[in-house]
Amino acid sequence: MTSALPFAAVIFDLDGTLVDSERVALEAGRRAFLRFGETVAPGFLEGLIGRDRNAVAAALLARYGHIDQPLLVQAIREESIALREANGLPLKPGAVLLIEEIAALGLPMAVATSSGAQEAERKLTLAGLRAHFTAVIAFDHVANPKPAPDPYLLAAEALGHAPELCLAFEDSDTGAASARAAGMRVVQVPDMLPSDGAHAHHLAVSLIDGALAAGLPLRTGLGGASA
Repeated sequence: MTSALPFAAVIFDLDGTLVDSERVALEAGRRAFLRFGETVAPGFLEGLIGRDRNAVAAALLARYGHIDQPLLVQAIREESIALREANGLPLKPGAVLLIEEIAALGLPMAVATSSGAQEAERKLTLAGLRAHFTAVIAFDHVANPKPAPDPYLLAAEALGHAPELCLAFEDSDTGAASARAAGMRVVQVPDMLPSDGAHAHHLAVSLIDGALAAGLPLRTGLGGASA
């Protein structure tokens, strides 16, 4: 890290931060429940945002235990794949531009996600982002998922830098709490759910605005960029 840069590395959450997958997941969930003649309760699917697969499985069982759980999970997966194949996997505004700016600064990047490893790799590849990241830390790789600090600590280790020298980008409170507990500077850009930013150092309306607020020396005139 040179004296001009406030951070040695950057770590991103995936869903809702880099890729606009949460909306796809919500629609896939609604369609999957309809297969079983169920109209999912308002707010239930939204309440699963940012949670790891074990937490999601527990919530599904507790609320909809009368549905065959393996078949429900399979239906959600099939609907998600169908939606992605039909519409692609859209990126969050500013994601590509910010990644390119960080790469130009020479900072290594990693992903720390609550998705499973295969799913995370699939999403990053589909979105055309995989080559930018030195490491992808997923649910499978840690004993304690978000909001525990483990995913971000492992990502920092993979990049070879102390957590306090890393900048983290998140959308959910769960993820922001994880990165903050790891000792990182945290930018939170809320996606589907509003937030008061209690776990973030910078609560922003876009990735670019958050990066600028955190002190990354991006090119001038990027505030509010959505490319």
